[in-house]
Amino acid sequence: MNYRHAFHAGNHADVLKHMVLVNLLEALARKDSPYFVLDTHAGRGHYLLAAAESRKTAEAEEGVFKLFGQARLHESIERYLRAVQSHNPVGALLAYPGSPLLIAQHLRQQDRLAACELQPEEAQRLRELFHHDSRVAVHTRDGYGAIKALLPPRIGQTRFGRGLVLIDPPYETQDAEYRQIIASVREGLGRWPHATWAVWYPIKQRRTLLPFLRKAAALPARSIWLAELQVRADDSPLRLAGSGMLMINAPWQLEQAIAPALPILQNLLGQAGATTRLEWLKQPE
Repeated sequence: MNYRHAFHAGNHADVLKHMVLVNLLEALARKDSPYFVLDTHAGRGHYLLAAAESRKTAEAEEGVFKLFGQARLHESIERYLRAVQSHNPVGALLAYPGSPLLIAQHLRQQDRLAACELQPEEAQRLRELFHHDSRVAVHTRDGYGAIKALLPPRIGQTRFGRGLVLIDPPYETQDAEYRQIIASVREGLGRWPHATWAVWYPIKQRRTLLPFLRKAAALPARSIWLAELQVRADDSPLRLAGSGMLMINAPWQLEQAIAPALPILQNLLGQAGATTRLEWLKQPE
C-alpha cells in the first residue's frame, strides 16, 4: 500500500500544495455559480500526526509546525493555517487534513467533489470520513480514468461550467507519471476547457523536470504558471528537495496572492540552498 500521504503529512510539500489549494478554492467561491472538483489521488483525507506512519518521518515538524505560532504571516499563508486549524482543537495541531478534506471544507451547498482513491483501504477511510456529506462522492478507481469518465461534470440537472482538477500522484514511476499527466490534462482540457488544473510535482533534481515542463507549456490552455518551493539544494535524486504546483487556467490574479508568500515560506522552512520561483509558461493574451 502507498502510504506517501501518511508518511509526509504536513511536510514542506504539503504546505506549498495546500496553501495554493486553499487560496484557489477561495477564489472559486467568489462567484455564485456552482463549481465541481475532481481530486484524482485523494488518499484517506485525514492524518493523525501522532500516528506511527507520521512519526516515522516527523516531517510535519519541519513543515506546518514551523508556521504555527509565528507572528502575523502573509494572508495567503494565514488562510491555509486557518483551514488546517479548523480540524484541530484550538491551539493544538494533532491532525492534518488532506486535500479532499480541505476541499470539502470550502464547498458550498451547490458545489460538488469527486474524490478518487485506488487503494481500497484508503478509499474506505475516505468514504467513512464523508459518510454524511452529500456534496462528496468517493470513487475507488484510477484518477486518470476518472478524467475521461467524469468530465465534463454533470450531476442531475446541473452542468458545471467551471471547477478544478487536482492531480497529486505518488510518482512511483516518475517518467511514466509525467507522460500520463500530460496526456490526461490534454484529454481533460478537450472535455472541460474552462476548468482549472492544479498538478503537484516533486523536485529532486530540477533539470529532470525540464522535458515535463516544456510539454506542459505546449498544452492548449489559456494560461499556465508554476510556483515552486525548494527547502534545500537539489543535489540528490534520492531525497525531496522541494516541490511545485503547475497551475493551468488558474483564476485571475491568483499568482499575485501566492507570489509574496513564497519567500516567507523559504525563510521559515528553508535550509542552505533553498529557493523559490513563480514563473509563467504561458501568459494569458
